[in-house]
Amino acid sequence: MCSCKKISRIDQLNSKNKELTVSNTELKAQSVEIGRVNEMLSKDTLVMGKSLRKMTMQYDKINRLNDELLEKQKELAAGSATEAKKLLEELQRQKEDLQRKEDALRELEKSVEAKKKNLEEFQKEINSMNNTLAERNKRLVELEGILSRKDSIVNALKNKVSAALRGFEGDGLTIVEKNGKVYVSLDEKLLFKSGKWEVDPKGQAALKKLSEVLEKNDDINVMVEGHTDDVPFAGNGNVADNWDLSAKRATSIVKIILAGSKINPTRLTSAGRGEFLPIDPSKTTEARQKNRRTEIILTPKLDELFKILESN
Repeated sequence: MCSCKKISRIDQLNSKNKELTVSNTELKAQSVEIGRVNEMLSKDTLVMGKSLRKMTMQYDKINRLNDELLEKQKELAAGSATEAKKLLEELQRQKEDLQRKEDALRELEKSVEAKKKNLEEFQKEINSMNNTLAERNKRLVELEGILSRKDSIVNALKNKVSAALRGFEGDGLTIVEKNGKVYVSLDEKLLFKSGKWEVDPKGQAALKKLSEVLEKNDDINVMVEGHTDDVPFAGNGNVADNWDLSAKRATSIVKIILAGSKINPTRLTSAGRGEFLPIDPSKTTEARQKNRRTEIILTPKLDELFKILESN
């Protein structure tokens, strides 16, 4: 019994030994494989370490670049803010300048509008003035025509009077045309004796000839002016002084012109001038003789002319 048990025990041990041997062989094989793998892992670890260091270096470089980029970004941001501020300020200045120009333009538009209105008013005034000027030119033409007719009338009248009084000219009678009138001047010796106002027959004959001309020309007004010298008139009771004498002489001539004629008395006026309108103011005998005269002033009626002047 004891021997059988020992044999069984040995078999078990041998079997176990075989198992262990097999297991050991497997373990060795596994160890070799693990060694190989470990070697490979070591190599890989070395490569990976190198790669890691390289990557670390690259990462550090990237970090530095990132930091630099951040700094650049900050600088750019700061610069952009400054530029933006400058741009905003420039835009503000341009906006203000534009506003000023717009305000100036509005003022200019107002001024142009006002000037346009003024121009329109001025144009209206010009048109009115042109119309007025045209009307005045028309009246001026009419006036010139009347004056021309008047000059023609005066010249024709002078010729008629000269023809009627031809025998008396040079004998104390002169006829002149001046200022649009005909002046018939008669010396005292042709009409009156010294200090008298009755007209002599020769003078009456001259006045009758003149009356005939005036009767045929009813568009002529007649002014008779008596003139004396500066020697004081002594007077005879009926005449006080040279004023009276000159007035009486003028009235006497008017009466002779009207006597026996169809002349309208409203056409005639008599006036005494005394010694106050001398032809020659000298204190000589010759000068005083010139001043003692009667002037008959013949004036064409200017009713048409006065109408035009009044309408202006």
